[in-house]
Amino acid sequence: MAEQEHTNRSSQGEQTDEVMRSKMLHIMFTRVPFNTALNITLEEAAPDGVTLRMPFSETVDNSGGTYHGGAVAALMDNAGAAAVWAGHDFSQGTRASTVSMAINYVGAGRTSDLIARARCVRRAKELNFTEIQIESDDGRPVASGVLVYRIAP
Repeated sequence: MAEQEHTNRSSQGEQTDEVMRSKMLHIMFTRVPFNTALNITLEEAAPDGVTLRMPFSETVDNSGGTYHGGAVAALMDNAGAAAVWAGHDFSQGTRASTVSMAINYVGAGRTSDLIARARCVRRAKELNFTEIQIESDDGRPVASGVLVYRIAP
């Protein structure tokens, strides 16, 4: 009986985390004005990582049909954060911020959509470590990087 209660509580906690993860990701990409201005959308989410998409538009144009580096960095920041939230244990807190990010621009993003794939490679007490790859929708590399994201109680 006690084992069944523990299993039920554990299952309920996982369901609650799944619901909270879904809500957090929904808020990130539908209610944060900066993200909605960039039209960043969540394509896929799983506990180990996410895929985001950012379409080319006048807002992200660096003049002449290439992405502004700041827009690419914003996509990377969002991808790293989303990868952490996608597998987060909400009993560990909800106050969050990016601690650090390193980005390597390896190619120009032209007028196609950019795809960011991020995965959380380590979860510690408060710090979470992610790796992010960004490419054009035809597979050309644009940027790679790492991000440290903190979630505290």
